[in-house]
Amino acid sequence: MKHLGTKTLNTPRLILRPFRIEDAEDMYANWASDPVVTQYLTWPAHSSADVTGQLLTYWTQGYEKPDSYNWALELREIGQVIGSLSVVRVIEPIGEAEIGYCMGRRWWGQGLMPEALREVLRFLFDEVGFNRVAAVHDVENPKSGRVMQKVGMTREGTRRQGGRNNRGIIDDVCYAILKSDARL
Repeated sequence: MKHLGTKTLNTPRLILRPFRIEDAEDMYANWASDPVVTQYLTWPAHSSADVTGQLLTYWTQGYEKPDSYNWALELREIGQVIGSLSVVRVIEPIGEAEIGYCMGRRWWGQGLMPEALREVLRFLFDEVGFNRVAAVHDVENPKSGRVMQKVGMTREGTRRQGGRNNRGIIDDVCYAILKSDARL
C-alpha cells in the first residue's frame, strides 16, 4: 500500500476534503448536535460548537499521519459541510480499511452518501492499494446498510453484541467489498 492521507476528492455534488477548524459551526449545526444522527455513533451529540471545535482540533492533528483518512463532505450547492466519511481502522497485513460515515438528517435519502462512498472506495482501491474495505452498522439502523449495498458491498453477517455505540452494546451487521469485486 501507498498511504497518501486525506486527499481532496470530487464528485458531481460533493467536495470530499480534510476538515478545518472553521468547519465547527457547520458540523455542529448540520449533524453533531443532533441526537437522532448521533444515536448510532460512538460519540454523543455535542452540547456546543466549542465541543465540535475541540473534536476538529483532534481530527486535524491526525492529518499529519499519511495513513489518516477523514473527509469532510462539503455540499457544493451550499458550500457547507454536511457529513463525514473516514477510515476508522486499518489492518495492514490483509490490506483492509474499515470505514464509518454520518450525515445530517436534512440530506438523508438523496444518494449523497453512496456518491461519496463510491469515490472513497475508488481512491482507497486504485490510489492507496487497499484490497478490502469493510463497514458495520447497528442492526437497528438498516438505512446505513442500504448505503453499503448501493456501492456493491456484500453482507457478511451479524455479530451478536459485537459493537457499542450511544445506544449501548449492540448487534452489528458486517459488510465488505474486495478490490476485485468493485465496479466503480
